[in-house]
Amino acid sequence: MIKKTLYFGNPAYLSLTNNQLVIKLPEVEKSDSLPESFKEQAARTIPTEDIGVMILDHKQITVTQGLLENLLENNCAVITCNSKRMPIGLLLPLCGNTTQNERFKDQIEASLPLKKQLWQQTIKQKIENQAAVLKQTRNETVKNMQIWANNVKSGDPDNYEARAAAYYWKSLFPDILNFTRDREGAPPNNLLNYGYAILRAIVARSLVSSGLLPTLGIHHHNKYNAYCLADDIMEPYRPFVDKLIIEIIEEWGCPEDLTTEIKSKLLGIPVLDVKINGKCSPLMIAVGQTTASLYKCFNGEQRKISYPIIN
Repeated sequence: MIKKTLYFGNPAYLSLTNNQLVIKLPEVEKSDSLPESFKEQAARTIPTEDIGVMILDHKQITVTQGLLENLLENNCAVITCNSKRMPIGLLLPLCGNTTQNERFKDQIEASLPLKKQLWQQTIKQKIENQAAVLKQTRNETVKNMQIWANNVKSGDPDNYEARAAAYYWKSLFPDILNFTRDREGAPPNNLLNYGYAILRAIVARSLVSSGLLPTLGIHHHNKYNAYCLADDIMEPYRPFVDKLIIEIIEEWGCPEDLTTEIKSKLLGIPVLDVKINGKCSPLMIAVGQTTASLYKCFNGEQRKISYPIIN
């Protein structure tokens, strides 16, 4: 089942009753002119087991501890936003699998050659997906990127990832003068930041569900980064977000501020259609297949990660 992604951008009271998220609006709750029966009917409920990602994007949102506990028990990723209304924090459960200790052990003891091979697979698929996005959206010749993808060696010692990225970003937004990918840069970096934050939460949530530590990466190893493995595994999925952002720009232009309509479009990332293992699947389900295959690589069952492709 595809889990729901919920976004809260206005004041709200969020609580838990009978394993249901209860949503109440402050203006309704504080009104003395409204009857109690109306207030009860105005409250909306959603089963917490149906929620995969929740985004809290307003300073006047109240969340009960009981609700947070229940959301984490159901492996929900909770994203909090800052005063600029951009994602800044991610809350995940500590334990998401019944064989957690065994899986941690397999992950920690994974050999360096294996991790280098897994990174090779990751970068190869990322570059191939980037090339497919350029071909589909910009009718851009991508022979060079295909060559780079095929030349990626174990561990990517020649850094084809960076070479492909430089060409990719230069070609992806031809109408934006001197565009560079920078978290603090000009739009559409804000769109990319928001979309990647949602993608990162989806991947981190799935890693926990597969019994893996999102902190211990196969390539990324920044000591200040709590989600190195999530940042590794999301790489081949980034082009799917990029393609969605091109669609947003074609419809709304390149906005300085993200409107409710644009955020609503970005909240559709979990249900984007992707192709994995020869079948079409919603992105959130595909990520689950990817993280499950990653664990099988760690425990020796297989040597290849299942990643999505862009046709």
